[in-house]
Amino acid sequence: MRERIEVVEGDITKVRVDAVVNAANQSLRVGGGVDGAIHRAAGRELTAETSTFGGCPTGEARISGAYRLPATYVIHAVGPRWRGGNHGEAALLASAYRNSLALAASHDCHSVAFPAISTGVYGYPLEAATRIAVAEVQAFLAEHDLPQTVIFVCYTSHDAAVYRWVVDELIPA
Repeated sequence: MRERIEVVEGDITKVRVDAVVNAANQSLRVGGGVDGAIHRAAGRELTAETSTFGGCPTGEARISGAYRLPATYVIHAVGPRWRGGNHGEAALLASAYRNSLALAASHDCHSVAFPAISTGVYGYPLEAATRIAVAEVQAFLAEHDLPQTVIFVCYTSHDAAVYRWVVDELIPA
């Protein structure tokens, strides 16, 4: 299992994978953070395509072309806003990861790159979100051949350190 999960520090818009996951909002309109960076790097065609989707509920995901990104697809996953942890946030975040992985598998994606969904402007505490992300990826990979590789792409060294620590704890070598 450990050989199928990687943690890297870097820019998710530059990672060469079959699918890049976007931390999207429900409207699927261009937002800030990861969402804005992905839309800028992919180009206007991405915005044009996602504008035809009619949005995406929290906990679900949609797939589009990747256009100018070094990927084939962008999977738009809508994570929850943090409201203290007693409003179903954990279940919604887990669902966003599961639905993203299911879309990747159904589109024959061998490699997928995830950002830290919901931890930016949505305010989800990083360690709690990381535990959900790693646990959901581990569970999915245990039951499916695809994707073969999941990369958690962290924008900062601090985020990467938290992800590595959680991976080491939940998935012993």
